[in-house]
Amino acid sequence: MTNLIKRFANEEDGATAIEYGLIAALIAVAIIASVTAIGKNLSEQFSNIDVCTSNTSTDAEKTAAGC
Repeated sequence: MTNLIKRFANEEDGATAIEYGLIAALIAVAIIASVTAIGKNLSEQFSNIDVCTSNTSTDAEKTAAGC
């Protein structure tokens, strides 16, 4: 019985699994943040392209979009 308790106390597999879980969560947060930032920038670029290629856009809108 004492041997079983000693083995349980020295067991580190659970701690390793938690560490890997935390690393995966941090990587997921970094990916989500970067994709969100890129998505906003990409959306703005497509909006500018739409304004520049639209026949109904005014000169002021085209100037603001950088056409």
